[in-house]
Amino acid sequence: MDWSDGRRVRGERRRSAIIAATLRVVERDGVAGVTHRAVAREAGVPASSATYYFATLDDLLVAALTAAAEEYARQLREIVDGGRDEIEGLAQLIADGGGPGRARALAERELELLAVRRPALRPVARHWRDTVAAVAWRYTDDPLTVEELVAAADGLCTRVLLEDEPPAMPEILAVLRRAVHPKN
Repeated sequence: MDWSDGRRVRGERRRSAIIAATLRVVERDGVAGVTHRAVAREAGVPASSATYYFATLDDLLVAALTAAAEEYARQLREIVDGGRDEIEGLAQLIADGGGPGRARALAERELELLAVRRPALRPVARHWRDTVAAVAWRYTDDPLTVEELVAAADGLCTRVLLEDEPPAMPEILAVLRRAVHPKN
């Protein structure tokens, strides 16, 4: 009997649990609260497990940001695959960041901003912008219009987190549509 597959599966489960715990720590305590010990405690694993799977805090933060970015991309794909308009789907994801998905959106935004000081995070932090740009390219072949949609989405993401009364879905949708279909 080959036990290596079972160990590999358990290892992947533990690694995933550590990543999920990292996101919960960032949601609750901010990036400053992320230590191998805090994450291990949150995941319910020995501290040595966190350092075994993620040697540095940057490794841990990159994995957490990657998981969050991939989840947003997955949600957008599901929306589009369900037949909804991509701009509408993007607007819904942004609006959710001001409501039920606020803690996760705040954690991801904090991780993205950390990329300014930690180059290891930069490629992953660009994932959201690349996802938005891919949506824009389906509506236009103008690079400036693509950049306009990316900037609008970024600004709206920040706005839903900063304001006591975040913009509603129809307003977010109108701003995004204006970005890809500007008035002449």
